[in-house]
Amino acid sequence: MKLSDLRPPKGAVKKHKRVGCGPGSGHGKTSTRGHKGQKARSGGGIPPWFEGGQMPLQRRVPKRGFVSIFRTEYQVVNLDGLKVFASGAKVNRGTLVEAGLVRKPGDPVKILGRGEISVPLEVEVDAVSKSAAEAIEKAGGTIRLLSGKKAPGLDKREKE
Repeated sequence: MKLSDLRPPKGAVKKHKRVGCGPGSGHGKTSTRGHKGQKARSGGGIPPWFEGGQMPLQRRVPKRGFVSIFRTEYQVVNLDGLKVFASGAKVNRGTLVEAGLVRKPGDPVKILGRGEISVPLEVEVDAVSKSAAEAIEKAGGTIRLLSGKKAPGLDKREKE
């Protein structure tokens, strides 16, 4: 196959509408815009959210909550994404960036529990959800949190 052999699929290319080319074309004179009015003018038209003067939805609904300026925004990786790592591999920000699972190497990373993991891994990240921590430990892996916090659900073992 050559580049010159490529063709768009049948029905993908429509002939463009020629407007303003006389009454015989079917799209002459007003060029499918009707007579006068805002929508007939160039640049005319109303924004998609305009409701004809009715109080818009965005203003009808009450304001609620706020976004904390002190929040920590994590880059999220699910367990099913960790399948790219071999048994006993070290999983940290650097290896996650190399694997293409995380984009920004400087931002904190959190592992979430969607999916399954079957190989033991050494995980060094900023946060881990409870279900992810249980799954990693069940597979024989270890978790080390970079922030110095304890992994969720691991306090029980230390008491025993």
